[in-house]
Amino acid sequence: MSGGTVASIPEGLLDQGVWFRVEAAGTAAAVRRTAERLAAELGVPERRIADLAIVVAEAAGNLVKHADDGALLIRPARANGHAGVEIVVIDRGPGMANVSRAIGDGHSTAGTLGIGLGAIVRQASWCDLHSVPGKGTVLVAQVWPEKAPEPAWAAGITRPLTGEPVSGDACASRDADGRRQVLVCDGLGHGRLAHAAAQEALRVFHAAPAVPPAALLETLHRALGHTRGAAVAVAEFDPVRGLVRYAGLGNISGTVLAPDGGRRGMVSLPGIAGHQRRQIREYDYPLAPDAVVLMHTDGVVDRWNSADYPGLLSRSPQAIAATVLRDAGTRRDDAGVLVARSS
Repeated sequence: MSGGTVASIPEGLLDQGVWFRVEAAGTAAAVRRTAERLAAELGVPERRIADLAIVVAEAAGNLVKHADDGALLIRPARANGHAGVEIVVIDRGPGMANVSRAIGDGHSTAGTLGIGLGAIVRQASWCDLHSVPGKGTVLVAQVWPEKAPEPAWAAGITRPLTGEPVSGDACASRDADGRRQVLVCDGLGHGRLAHAAAQEALRVFHAAPAVPPAALLETLHRALGHTRGAAVAVAEFDPVRGLVRYAGLGNISGTVLAPDGGRRGMVSLPGIAGHQRRQIREYDYPLAPDAVVLMHTDGVVDRWNSADYPGLLSRSPQAIAATVLRDAGTRRDDAGVLVARSS
């Protein structure tokens, strides 16, 4: 996670998203300046940059005042040819038993005016929040130049190994000729070579023809031959048949999560995309309309139970992914989580 100045963050890295550990007021100011810089690069008008500054300042200030192990991600948000700024805020603080009350102006647990969350909700184009007492809080907020687009059906969040500027994990989604597909990729190892492999997988995924997951994974395998290689998995949603189709190569975990606590793992076969594969197979799994698909790299442990997080599976994909990354992601490796719904 970054602790440096805004000027020290290269433009390409800022475009991919930057994590900050927020523990002091000085870091909060740096986070605000970074968000303003990204917004300016994306062409967000000044009036909305001012609103963004309020959102980020309040979110970062809350981390300084209330949180334990608080962190904040700033990254672009893109949809339908438009761009905005998204912030993802996670902490292991005391959490909130009554989120609605906390959002209302005047509620404070730190002797302040208590207007932070209310200001975020008013100034953001869209936001989502989930909190569990004793576990902490996750907040996601977006600021767009105009009206916010429809909420995303899929979202992924990655975090680099501590001390590395870039992550070798990557996530993506696409709607290709009616095929709703998602990708999770873990470049072999970590650092810049792993990052390069993952970015090549993203490029190929977005450019590939609209084919089923197994055929798409075969295309990715051929394309990654000049890279270090990667573990890769692709899932496709078929809401008409009530299925998710899944093809994986290497150590990517995929799970179908039901609101009643049920979970079903999906199979990835051994191999390294770009270098080693015995076979590529596609599997179908039942997918109820209210189920969630969660995929993650081996930088996230499987010891995670949705029953410990009441109401989480009804929240946005970003909020679910951020919660899992916070509580199940390791610091000894890159970590990536993707969450998607069929509709």
